[in-house]
Amino acid sequence: MGRVAVLGGTGWVGRFVCAALAERGRDPLVVARNHVPHAAGYDFRSIDLGAADVGTLAKLLRTEGVDVVINATDGANTTDGWDRTEAELRRANVEAVHRVLAAMAELPWRSRVVHIGTIHEYGPVGAGISINESLTPRPVNAYARTKLAGSAAALEAVREGVVDGLVLRLANVCGPHPSPASFPGKLLSLFREAAAGGEVKLSIADARRDFVDVRDAADAAVKAAEASVTGRAVNIGSGVAVEIRELVAHLAAAAGVPPDAVKETGAPVPSLGGDWIQADIRLAARLLRWRPRIGLAESLRAMWEAG
Repeated sequence: MGRVAVLGGTGWVGRFVCAALAERGRDPLVVARNHVPHAAGYDFRSIDLGAADVGTLAKLLRTEGVDVVINATDGANTTDGWDRTEAELRRANVEAVHRVLAAMAELPWRSRVVHIGTIHEYGPVGAGISINESLTPRPVNAYARTKLAGSAAALEAVREGVVDGLVLRLANVCGPHPSPASFPGKLLSLFREAAAGGEVKLSIADARRDFVDVRDAADAAVKAAEASVTGRAVNIGSGVAVEIRELVAHLAAAAGVPPDAVKETGAPVPSLGGDWIQADIRLAARLLRWRPRIGLAESLRAMWEAG
């Protein structure tokens, strides 16, 4: 693996991908719209990936000698969160991916892409089903549809011989420095208020979801960049479906908030998927020699302490 560019390297997943690369002695090139303090120490290039044309992107990759692109961008990782329109999500999650792949095709050397997708691309499944890569994706909302289209573009580019690479479909992410738009990010904000003497009022879905620590997800992305296997979608998760109430209880314990300070409101809970998500992660173990290392309680404790 040569020079690695991390697109969206200032975001939640991207910052930990950069850290994982640095731990391996590599100097990541962070590509994002705005510089942030935690990107200090890395080479940084300011580009609006949602608007940059193919020529601009190709020049950047060629000038910097980039061999590997890890695409950690996410159209919902904004202050608007999941409320963005399908057209806005398509520009970020599909059109920008096509331009990045076209730019990689112009490089005078063979390059590799690791495209970070989502487990929600598969759509809802029945309780007890462990989602494996042979399942036909049937996304049911704009976010999942556009993420699937971006993943499909990456896999098609591999099939056409434009690039080598993999798609990683991440389960729900938790851990330090969450995106404010994410469920863990919103929970963290509520528990900060409660730790100051208030109550936590929230709706808790009667659901089970698979949560993977962001540092484990970043490790998977780097291992995918280093691997020789190509042209596959690979699930990344904990392999366990956890009750949402258990997640809330773990965060309450980490924050020192007594259980009776958590009040359920009973309001409807919006969701990107069904009531059951559990990733089958055996392919990741076989192809990438990757397994999650950080349990949910430890992940949420680190999330609280990092806050």
